[in-house]
Amino acid sequence: MSAEACDVVVIGGGPAGSTAAALLARRGYGVIALEKAHHPRFHIGESLLPMNLPLFERLGVLEKVRALGVFKRGADFEADNERGYNTFAFDRALGKSPPHAYQVWRQDFDRMLYAHARECGADTREGHEAIGIEQLGPRDSRLEVRTEEGRGYRIEARYVVDASGRDAFLAAKRRLRRKNAQHQSAAIFGHFRGADVRPGEDAGNISMYRFEHGWMWMIPLPDGVMSVGAVCWPDYLKQRRGRTLEFLLETLRRNPALWQRMRRAELIGNEVRVTGNYSYDSSSMGGPGWVLIGDAFAFIDPVFSSGVYLAMSGAEQAAQVVDAALREPAAETSLLRRLEKRQRAGMERFSFFIYRFNEPVMRDMFRHPRNALKLEQSVISMLAGDLFDTPRVLWRLQLFKLVYGILALRDWRRWRAGHRDRLAQARAQFTGGNTPLDKV
Repeated sequence: MSAEACDVVVIGGGPAGSTAAALLARRGYGVIALEKAHHPRFHIGESLLPMNLPLFERLGVLEKVRALGVFKRGADFEADNERGYNTFAFDRALGKSPPHAYQVWRQDFDRMLYAHARECGADTREGHEAIGIEQLGPRDSRLEVRTEEGRGYRIEARYVVDASGRDAFLAAKRRLRRKNAQHQSAAIFGHFRGADVRPGEDAGNISMYRFEHGWMWMIPLPDGVMSVGAVCWPDYLKQRRGRTLEFLLETLRRNPALWQRMRRAELIGNEVRVTGNYSYDSSSMGGPGWVLIGDAFAFIDPVFSSGVYLAMSGAEQAAQVVDAALREPAAETSLLRRLEKRQRAGMERFSFFIYRFNEPVMRDMFRHPRNALKLEQSVISMLAGDLFDTPRVLWRLQLFKLVYGILALRDWRRWRAGHRDRLAQARAQFTGGNTPLDKV
């Protein structure tokens, strides 16, 4: 069987894959972008970060995102005050991050990005799944592809960008994927009409609530829809035993403040989704002629809405690496090493907060924030996605970790109990998901 030839194959048509495909096609490379499904297809992860906006502008899609999204000026967390919550407003961030973000229907957002990659010159192919790969020489690869009609064909590429999400195509083939031993969780969620939004300028904010088995979100979406769900310990979600809607509603009732906003809400389409353990990474991000981006490389937890930003930011950086490696192969190893170091550093800064979000000490720090030495503002910068290149943010985040450590020592019994529970849940497994992501 003869093979097509191209410069770059991108596996996956989500935000990471579409970003890489668009940028590389714009630089003149022959890019084939494979997507095994068809757009629009459902995906969770509707809340974007302010630091997405400069990237959207560089990509050339900012106005399209504005047309799709609900304006978000900040993130709300429960608090012991008259309103019952604190708003971490993005315009108080320390760095140069934009003062707002957007929330989107992911099926519309992902379809727009994939179409943009096509407009930039990428050969986009929906219903085409990569099923095998063979290394040809030191860098080139041959991919086996199967269409939804069952036709098979081959592509020979100078570079492979794996943006296959939780399928983790290359990580699975190369046995790179690792379960996160520090953190595991599972989620149950649905979309509702009639839920109460925050008053005034807070109407578009994402709201975060805690309960004894995890945390909950409310995300305002276009057309008066509210995404509502809970990220739970795996052992808690195992109690569902086949129930979906009833279990979701029982869970939401565990937080009275959230449930008050749901008193007039109605589920859309009688559809509740459940997804299993999704905290993992890969032992390597790239090698000769290949690189992993987005969820194909790693995913932590959706608590701070970091997934889309980390995926697209990593894709933008990876596109630069691929471009440089194709022009100067001798530089590839050092470029990949630098890319991986940067991505892991950003993930680790998010992870510090994610791992401890439901532990007593961190819960108290979010309920009663203090801005001594602008530490609260540094946390807002983190929530905005500014955790790579702004020194005055980064050193304050380090100081925040020190303050957390001191408070944890002072309240060591509660800290130890929370830490022990988290590690116990990290060993748990939940395999009862009903989304396409749980079929891999």
